[in-house]
Amino acid sequence: MLNFAAIDFETANQHRTSVCSVGIVIVKEGEIVDRFYSLIKPEPEYYTYWNTRVHGLTMDDTCNAPVFPQVWKKAEPLIADLPLVAHNKPFDESCLKAVFKMYGMDYPDYDFYCTLKAARRVYKHLPNHQLHTVAQYCGFVLDNHHHALADAEACAWIAREIVEPTV
Repeated sequence: MLNFAAIDFETANQHRTSVCSVGIVIVKEGEIVDRFYSLIKPEPEYYTYWNTRVHGLTMDDTCNAPVFPQVWKKAEPLIADLPLVAHNKPFDESCLKAVFKMYGMDYPDYDFYCTLKAARRVYKHLPNHQLHTVAQYCGFVLDNHHHALADAEACAWIAREIVEPTV
């Protein structure tokens, strides 16, 4: 896959609308050409212990952050008409659809690909198909796992290797 936007969300709690950060990596002609990261004020605005334990973000980090529509206004032009790629697409796609719906925004029906599904198909020999395992196999060391931008970059590395768009 040569042209796409790898995307990763972190959430504050169990609600898909509670996105609290987003990382996006733009790949054109197989090269990373841009990166975007933003904290987001989650909705509903509370953090569970388990979510904070995963990504380290708290209410203090996002209490003054912009709401999703403001963040997306900056992110959307970078994506333009590129397909989106995520590691575990069902999670990230459902977050994106949930916040679009919550804020009454028209969802553009993005083409969405999954590096987790592709890795399970292509790398059957790996001990697991977690993002950091697959990324390392593809030559990317994920030092800051569960930081949305780092995870999006790891996803981009994987996608360049194994994701094939369907026609």
